Parts: sequence; structure tokens; C-alpha cells
Amino acid sequence: MARPVSARPVPQDGTLDDHPARPAPQDGALGDHPARPAFEDGSLAGETPQPTGPSGEGSSQGSRKGWKGLATPLGILAAVAGAFAYVGTVDPNEPGHYPVCPLLKLTGTFCPGCGGLRSAHAFVHGDLGAAFSANAVATAGYFLFAVVWVLWLVRAWRGQPLRIRLAPAWWWGIGTLLLVFTVVRNLPFGSALAP
Repeated sequence: MARPVSARPVPQDGTLDDHPARPAPQDGALGDHPARPAFEDGSLAGETPQPTGPSGEGSSQGSRKGWKGLATPLGILAAVAGAFAYVGTVDPNEPGHYPVCPLLKLTGTFCPGCGGLRSAHAFVHGDLGAAFSANAVATAGYFLFAVVWVLWLVRAWRGQPLRIRLAPAWWWGIGTLLLVFTVVRNLPFGSALAP
């Protein structure tokens, strides 16, 4: 709960004293009612602040249902499809088209993203075996993106925001998975995971 912000005292009759910096309004709207204390979040006592967020929930526009709510998910799909189309057209297996991974160039060690472009290229061409061979985590990420995107599209159609909240244990698990994947793909017995 928000704490009240200290305000100047209000006389018992409910009127505001004349202050040179802030003269009282001429219509008498504030003079007829006692002032309510303001809270740190900007709301007045007795009022609940309305939540607003990037998805527009709680805004004066209301929820965007139907076709109007699909603009963002469809825009993201168009951007991702454009990126995959480019990678599918410009082969990353041919040298000179894309920059080399800085970690690989400096240390000779594969990072978790190494082989991601080759994986995307194979994925676009329908070769799932080559996609998994180039980067298994990236290929699994493509399928995960598709599932989350469909969920987002359905919720946007219904006018509901997409909320994915992961507990800290999940974030630690994802980080551990990426660390193990990176270490194993750089060891001799994990060469199947190397691009």
C-alpha cells in the first residue's frame, strides 16, 4: 500500500488558504471540498490507480480484440520470417557472407550460438537432421518460438496479454543447460553437438 505524502494542513472549514505561489481557483471547486492526501504513486486517497502496460491493459482504449490485437504478433512473425528467408537464401556455409563468431575466432571454442545460422539455413530447407547437427539448442528454440507465437496469437485475438513468468529455478535451469551444451560440444566425446 502506498504511503501518504505529507501535505500542508487544511483548515477545518475545508477551504484552502491563499498562497502566493498557487492561488486558489476562481470557480471554487477546490474550496468546496476538503483536500484528500496524495500518495507516492500519484493517486489520491480513496482512488485505485489503474494499471497500464505495454499491452495496453487498463488503458482508456480498452482491450484490443480480434484483428486489431494481431498487429504485433503478425509483425514479429513477418520480421522472423524475413530473417529466415534471408538466411535460407544466403548460404552461411559459404565463407564471407556472415561474420565469424568472435569467441571462436579468438579462442577456437564454440559458443552456444555457433552453428545457429547454418541450423536456420538447414531448417528453412527442411533438413531437420542437418539443423540439429549444426545447433541442437537453436533448432529446439525454433520449435519453442512457434509454440509461444501461436499462444501469443490466440491470446491477442481474445484481447488478453501474453504473460510468461518463469520462476528463478527455470532461469537457472536454462542457464545450466546452455553451459552444459557449450562445454560438451567443445569436448571430444561431444563432437556430434559441434557445428
